[in-house]
Amino acid sequence: MGKVRYAVIGTGWISQIAFMPAIAQTGNSEMTAIVSGSPDNARRLAEFYGIRDVYSYDRYGEMLKSGKVDAVYIALPNSQHAAFAVPALEAGIHALVEKPLATTSQECDAMIAAAERSGARLMTAYRLHSEPGTLEAIDMIRRGEIGEPRIFSSVFAFPVPAGNHRLLAQHWGGPLQDLGVYCINAVRHLFGAEPTEVIAATARRPDDARFGEVEEMVSVTLRFPGDRVGQFVASFGGDDIDQYRVVGTTGQIEVSSGYRFDRPITVRLTRGGKTEETCFPQYDHFSGQIDYFSDCIQKGLKPVADGADGLADVVIMRAIEQSAATGMAQKISLAPAARHPVKDMARSFPMAERRLML
Repeated sequence: MGKVRYAVIGTGWISQIAFMPAIAQTGNSEMTAIVSGSPDNARRLAEFYGIRDVYSYDRYGEMLKSGKVDAVYIALPNSQHAAFAVPALEAGIHALVEKPLATTSQECDAMIAAAERSGARLMTAYRLHSEPGTLEAIDMIRRGEIGEPRIFSSVFAFPVPAGNHRLLAQHWGGPLQDLGVYCINAVRHLFGAEPTEVIAATARRPDDARFGEVEEMVSVTLRFPGDRVGQFVASFGGDDIDQYRVVGTTGQIEVSSGYRFDRPITVRLTRGGKTEETCFPQYDHFSGQIDYFSDCIQKGLKPVADGADGLADVVIMRAIEQSAATGMAQKISLAPAARHPVKDMARSFPMAERRLML
């Protein structure tokens, strides 16, 4: 097949600043349609990117039947992911869905089942799975550079301004869903295992009106097979930081920036009191994930960050919420992941320059 033709569903910040500018430089993908609830934004973006076909949300079904798209990129609030992904997948349209994949395991199951029935590909948008620095950190652990990995520790925080949609409970917003999902996915693949138990707590400043509907921060401890421990704090009230560290029996790896797409990644390996630092260029994460997903579509391959990968993180997040609400540890039962990210998934695109922000 030729280039994979994408429709962008939702014209919010992440679509405008990251996805739309990134797709043109992949070589195997193109943007051919926009679906939006904001006609003015959609029109201006369509003119800027040279896209003819613009649809409102109530014409989504018409777009799926048009024959003008092969895949959709869904960048809507978390509560709407399943409602737009399932019809696309049932129509045989591939779906790249922002994380978290959905709000419940039942919604994730429905998306996975729709993909299996039609044969369409479903991918959770874990852009770091194609980022070279992240993949190097995973590979270093697999090569035994730090011995047996025993401890994962991470802090991901930035101050979210009042009025941001991330602070709305109706869309399953909050620091766990927006930031903690990165930490969860990271530790699962760095350890190469699924957690078996979680204990968590939340906190908020009572005098801060931003946190009337969602917590300010969440602190999580995950137990893994082999009595290994992963800990992280995700916060909408702390200063800007995103880093993680994996401590093994003979060394440790620190990755900073660990999760964000707007800054380069540095990997530090410490063994025997000596530290080796590798500074990676600032690659375009979105070009990388689009190129990888389109490659899977063209070759008939199942992406590593498939529906099951997104489902696992949702199951863990719901267990975290239950633990924080009850003050009790929660057991987690997940089948081992079939695959983990590997180095040949790496994509090294430069940061896209051409963008329009409305």
